[in-house]
Amino acid sequence: MPAKKYCYEFPRPAVTVDIVVLTSDVRPRVLLIRRKHAPFAGMWAIPGGFVDMDESLADAARRELREETGVAGKRLEQLGTFGAPGRDPRGRTISVVYLTRVDADQVQPRAADDAEEAAWHDLARLPRLAFDHRDILKLARKRLRQSASRIA
Repeated sequence: MPAKKYCYEFPRPAVTVDIVVLTSDVRPRVLLIRRKHAPFAGMWAIPGGFVDMDESLADAARRELREETGVAGKRLEQLGTFGAPGRDPRGRTISVVYLTRVDADQVQPRAADDAEEAAWHDLARLPRLAFDHRDILKLARKRLRQSASRIA
């Protein structure tokens, strides 16, 4: 099927997905990738990427997570949406962020696609991060605290 052409009077932002993968440990760790390409080549980031025109947001999140880290088949919960102008130097980009919890012993991440490296990092001691990913992880920590207080 040929690609559809769109003509709009106004510019449109790009849509991306990011996936926060946290361990279920008492002291959670987060799965980060080291970016292979610009922007922010060599920096740590949350796995994610652009949504294809023919896929849902959740499908895009599952695809990007699998492509960049080899992690597949995880239940995703929508964490939030980030869209501050300037968050991506490539242009106006809005990201829908998903969250999943995993047993680190059951997950063996491996870098692939545009990820140079994939590794677990202490959520309380993060390296310097690309884009606005520090803000995204701040929201993830807040969500963890809220869910812990509901359980207690």
